[in-house]
Amino acid sequence: MSHLYDRTIAQLARDIPGATRVFRHYELDFCCGGKQRLKDAARERGLDVEAIVAALEALVDRPEPERNWHDAEPRELIQHILGRFHQRHREQLPELIRLAQRVEEVHGDRPDCPVGLTDHLRAMQQELESHMMKEEQILFPLISRGAGPMVQGPIAVMEMEHEQHGEALAQLTALTNDITLPRGACNTWRALYGLLAQFRDDLMEHIHLENNILFAAALEPENA
Repeated sequence: MSHLYDRTIAQLARDIPGATRVFRHYELDFCCGGKQRLKDAARERGLDVEAIVAALEALVDRPEPERNWHDAEPRELIQHILGRFHQRHREQLPELIRLAQRVEEVHGDRPDCPVGLTDHLRAMQQELESHMMKEEQILFPLISRGAGPMVQGPIAVMEMEHEQHGEALAQLTALTNDITLPRGACNTWRALYGLLAQFRDDLMEHIHLENNILFAAALEPENA
């Protein structure tokens, strides 16, 4: 399957169920950075592309019981995004902010404390809420109605904001040493980083489904 090397990360994430988990393991950006070819992304990061391809080939040979959203109708995928990601982000972020504030208050004098994380999460919450409302009130109804060329402008705006979300995730990773617990971390700190890892993975999957599947389908010539 040598053709996998030359395919983009976004294409592989879209077409191979379970591929996103492989990319998360190797810390390859399949949402905002998905336009890179696999071999180029691996080379830039000093990764073993042969091992990555082997993991992807194993998924093709032994398909996992994951839904392939590439085959879903737009309305079905939109409902999945709303329930699985929009609602979940609205549940995750208030708790993340509460936990981060507690960790900073109690452990702010430690050099490994993620000082500034609470403010960063509050900013992400505001940006995500604004973003999701625009999708729910404007873009998703347009896509559901098959609005054709009218979706191009809103999609361009949403993709630009997705890039900003990716930058915010990178800053979150930097603040938390790649969400790595320090020695002697308390239970609140452990709960915070566990939920942060879940939030990061959810947001990356969320952006992937929109950029690489929902938006891509809406922009196909027969639809746009």
